[in-house]
Amino acid sequence: MQGLHLTADLRDCRCNSIWLLDAAQLGTACRNAVKAAGLQVVNEIFHTFPASVHGPGGVTATLLLAESHLCVHTWPEQRAVTLDVYVCNFGGDHSAKAQALMDALLALFMPQQAERHVLHRGRVASLSPV
Repeated sequence: MQGLHLTADLRDCRCNSIWLLDAAQLGTACRNAVKAAGLQVVNEIFHTFPASVHGPGGVTATLLLAESHLCVHTWPEQRAVTLDVYVCNFGGDHSAKAQALMDALLALFMPQQAERHVLHRGRVASLSPV
């Protein structure tokens, strides 16, 4: 069950507001980025949240991949986005594809600030004799 889990918290995104507000448009962009990275969508759900006193509603886009998942959450009133890309490396190493997907999404949102994290999941720790 080894895999690569990439996350990013984006702030001050300079992208077109459509990517922060329109679930259908964001879904299409995500689907295209997944395909371009060489990964496979097997299911998807996109949701737009209603506007509130804080501003317009954000969007959540979740794509279930044959390799695992992509999840995007937007906060248009803050021009902020969180990204979550996870690929299982069962049957092959999909790490480069996960990185390509993350890079494409960073290019789409054009953040002024991005806090990125990498987690290697499922690694077998070597045990030392006691």
